[in-house]
Amino acid sequence: MIKKPVHNFHIPVMGLAYTIDSPIRVAQYGISSVISIIDDDIIERMKGFYNKKFNLNYPDISIKTEDFRAKRITDYLNLVDDIVSEKFENFKQELVKNRESLKNFVGILPNTSSIKNGLQNLFENEDHFGCQIKNYVERNLKPGSIDVNIMTKVDKDNFVKDVQLPIIYNDAHASLRGFAQSKLNSSMILSAGMNPRLYSYIEAFDDFFLNSEGILKKKIILKVSDFRSAMIQGNFLAKKGLWVSEYRIESGLNCGGHAFATEGLLLGPIMEEFKLKKTELINSTHSLMVQALKQKGKLVPLEPLDLNITVQGGVGTSEEHEFLLENYQVDSVGWGSPFLLVPEATSVDLETRNLLAQSKSKDFYRSNISPLGVPFNTVKGTSNEIIKKQKAVKYKFGSSCPKKLLALSKEYSVQGICTASKKYQDIKLKELALKKHEFTNVEFENKTEEITDKACLCVGLVNAAYMENDLPIKGEKQGVVVCPGPNLAYFDKEVSLSEMVQHIYGNLNIISDNERPNMFISELRMYIEYLKKEIADFSGNISTAQIKKWLTFKANLLDGVQYYYELFGQTTYFKKDSKKLKMQLNESEIVISKIVIREL
Repeated sequence: MIKKPVHNFHIPVMGLAYTIDSPIRVAQYGISSVISIIDDDIIERMKGFYNKKFNLNYPDISIKTEDFRAKRITDYLNLVDDIVSEKFENFKQELVKNRESLKNFVGILPNTSSIKNGLQNLFENEDHFGCQIKNYVERNLKPGSIDVNIMTKVDKDNFVKDVQLPIIYNDAHASLRGFAQSKLNSSMILSAGMNPRLYSYIEAFDDFFLNSEGILKKKIILKVSDFRSAMIQGNFLAKKGLWVSEYRIESGLNCGGHAFATEGLLLGPIMEEFKLKKTELINSTHSLMVQALKQKGKLVPLEPLDLNITVQGGVGTSEEHEFLLENYQVDSVGWGSPFLLVPEATSVDLETRNLLAQSKSKDFYRSNISPLGVPFNTVKGTSNEIIKKQKAVKYKFGSSCPKKLLALSKEYSVQGICTASKKYQDIKLKELALKKHEFTNVEFENKTEEITDKACLCVGLVNAAYMENDLPIKGEKQGVVVCPGPNLAYFDKEVSLSEMVQHIYGNLNIISDNERPNMFISELRMYIEYLKKEIADFSGNISTAQIKKWLTFKANLLDGVQYYYELFGQTTYFKKDSKKLKMQLNESEIVISKIVIREL
């Protein structure tokens, strides 16, 4: 019997290490979460930490070991699976023996859950309590999934001295191999766009194809921003005989981490398209996959495999959560940034967690600190920001770049160099100095800031995990970089796991700010400001293509507003805010209409 997920929410990946051990913390309660598997160094350090804590037998893997990146990842994922399995078995026994533990567990289950109803009925029945509970738990409960995330763009070439290694030793390729060779029965989330070489490499591993029992041991999840992207990537993989088991739609701007803006397409219309065209997506990918599997001589499913649609980005209330589940018929809703305030769920140092709890809307912003050149959501006042400013006073810029995960620029070296590194920034600042006479003082300062604004994410995004677990931090002092979505502004205190889950399901409210805007309104406003800023900041010769892009963006925003007018007028949700929502849409429509697109 295939057991259904216990919960209808999941914890997405956050940074390189904020969810590095989340499955160990929450999977026994049936909560699925995602580990980033790009950084093998933090993975090896955390393996050592938990190896000692749980008295396991996973030896250290040196960087001198052949294929050390993949082997480190495989070992850590196996270790996490071992710990989760043991904790889940212990938790099931606790539910049988301890009525209070059972009561608390029932309290964090979805109100619509058949499992919750079943446990409540058994709880009220005193006769043969222990035996019945044990049988029910064994039949119905399963731990949350230990999923992994690979950011496809973080696929740096690797070298031994000056000799480039084969592509399969690139960072993302090694991460994929590490997951594929683990014993996990879970999913791999591919984010940040399509990487054809990496996608093609998936074919090399049998676990991504149906086994003799018709089961996919390893599943593929694509994080996408719109339906077109889902269709293109899904078909690409299907032609290789690979099935995408889930499309994880994320708001382009109302999210944590890197912000990949759409061309003005808003989350509501995007979700509507997925709902209407899900069958089209299934039929297209299934047909292509069947043809490919026949050519490969592999097991061919008689019917299309299961396909889930999930959504995340800016969700903050139980009403929004329930609306997404019901209106768009999604299978799960991602709750990310709010869990940064839950010590039981995420790995965050105390200083950073306090900063996040105290920060207001004005403190959360899209920065230019990412070496990838993509807007990056963060918050003012991080220890990394403070250290950077202290160094800037002494005219010292850039990082020593110890990990080189984002050493992707080939501008000055075939082996790649990171734009946040001291080496890169020193070169750029010297080049800029030679051209100083070409700029006004303000222009020169702006260009200097463009160069020096980049931060070392490889170090900054893992330091919190080291600090929380009292692990020594090597190298120069860099502080913590944190990547919350702007929605976190409305969560202002540390809470327990139980409190957060009860908030998600509407049994508790942990938001004290009654002025928090609806998630769809928040995203709409972000996109309006994004377009206005892009137009205002544009310099140089304007092209027909650029004008067309802005016109399309503006038209999509106006279409989105009309969609929300109809949506809010028809749905039974958000009724108490209906007048305010209509007024906010009207205000947004006026602002959009007044945006002037320059002409040639």
